[in-house]
Amino acid sequence: MEKLNIYKDAEFLGEMDYEENLTVKDICRKYEIPCFDVISARFNNIFLTSSIVPAAGKMQLVTIHSSTGNSIRQNTTVFIMLKAFYNCFNGQYKIVVEHSVGDGVYCEVFGNKVFSSEELDILKAEMERIITAGLTISKAVYTYQEAYRIFTECDRKDVLPLLNREENVIYECGKFNELIFAQLANTTDSIKNFKLKYHSPGFIVRYPSLGRNELSEDYHIPQKLFTAHQEHDKWLGIINLHVVKSLNKAIDNCTIQEKIQIEEALHERKLVKISDEIVANRQLRLILIAGPSSSGKTTFSKRLAIQLIVNGIRPKQISLDDYFLPHDRTPRKKNGDYDFENIEAIDLERLNNDLSDLLEGKTVALPKYEFTNGTSHPSGRTITLKPNDLLVIEGIHGLNDILTQSIPFQQKTKIYVSALNSLNIDEHNRISTTDSRRIRRIVRDHQFRGSTAELTLKRWDDIREGELKYIFPYQENADYMFNSILTYELSVLRQFARPLLETIDISSPVFPEAARLLLILDLIRSIPLEFVPANSIVREFIGGSAFKY
Repeated sequence: MEKLNIYKDAEFLGEMDYEENLTVKDICRKYEIPCFDVISARFNNIFLTSSIVPAAGKMQLVTIHSSTGNSIRQNTTVFIMLKAFYNCFNGQYKIVVEHSVGDGVYCEVFGNKVFSSEELDILKAEMERIITAGLTISKAVYTYQEAYRIFTECDRKDVLPLLNREENVIYECGKFNELIFAQLANTTDSIKNFKLKYHSPGFIVRYPSLGRNELSEDYHIPQKLFTAHQEHDKWLGIINLHVVKSLNKAIDNCTIQEKIQIEEALHERKLVKISDEIVANRQLRLILIAGPSSSGKTTFSKRLAIQLIVNGIRPKQISLDDYFLPHDRTPRKKNGDYDFENIEAIDLERLNNDLSDLLEGKTVALPKYEFTNGTSHPSGRTITLKPNDLLVIEGIHGLNDILTQSIPFQQKTKIYVSALNSLNIDEHNRISTTDSRRIRRIVRDHQFRGSTAELTLKRWDDIREGELKYIFPYQENADYMFNSILTYELSVLRQFARPLLETIDISSPVFPEAARLLLILDLIRSIPLEFVPANSIVREFIGGSAFKY
């Protein structure tokens, strides 16, 4: 009898006999996997369009515990919301899916009157009806002319420039059609939980976080993060670059250089403002900088240092990497690897003693940590803070007050750096902050760390796990938020990322993710690398920076 090799995400579960009409639920029962954890499935690395396993081969259950499964759940929830909105308010309001905020995504509603909380209740009830009905979500292929007619009839002119001249794959659910640049679940009842939060002039669609089925009842809008997103949205209004169509138009009509200069100037203006406020507060002695992977923290730190020097302040830096505990005291992950992202991996007592001594004007001998054998020894370097010096620490735990618990609040300031993207593909398809950072990291890891795109994508779940535990819960502790995104950057990064993603074989577990990213990058035109200034954050990832790293 022919065999099926069964995987749960990347974990091999075992081998079983293939039988005709075998379903995904049958496999879940055999391996005692809760069916509500499985959001989709892949057969020989191709997403199934039904619950029936077609033949013997490699069968992979995609669960909400993986970043891929979690994204499918989020995208399907938004798709159901769009269908419900179409059913309830088509022609009365227009909706734009804007940006992530906490455990959800913010959607702005436009119309002749303000969208009300009572209308949100109507939308919620319709979403619940659609989910309970267990409607099929399918894909259909249309010619350019057919797709053009579909989206013209439903007044989706924003989609028309994105249509392929040969064929277009469109998601369908009943009479509702949507061009989605992501994978969705096969049925609406795959979504088990969601919440809608009114936030005029729109609302937030909330969904469970990675690996969870329930949403937190105690929800507060992360106001600082939301404000940072809205500020970037305002910037996009200044340079008229809200959607990919506008970016491509600026490239085609040769106005992109001016827009690059404006964006870079806006970055510099923000840096100057942060620097001036830090210098004006004479009690401050310590700057803590944190942010997720590939957020541009290093370039931000260097550019902030220049602004501080202009103000007569000399920044001095110490590395948290030299304050790790020996291996016998380092926490471990479930798989046995050392968990260096855990704050308990840091020698907090020694770090706080050294910080207290430095702020008292004492000279401190800095340690050096050897990762190979997990030992710490004297580095031979000393540091002393003079009256006009500021100490800078960059690391993932910078926003967690436990890291610097011995330092009074008035003596430290915390800065959160992230690439908070607000560029949309169209009104209903956004390019997530996570995707922006992922593309940055693919390019940087290849350019400077000798890593393949496949390896970077395979590591992403581990990276994400650390961010969810040690960075995102502390975002609102920041005194400043610096959005490092540059709307034009994908036009630069695509030239590096596309050939790297194209090398990933169809048999790779990350092939579907690579294909999805390629789909996004293929929508965007390229710009010459020489358009990127030498001090730009983009240079941290592509090379040619004025700074040394």
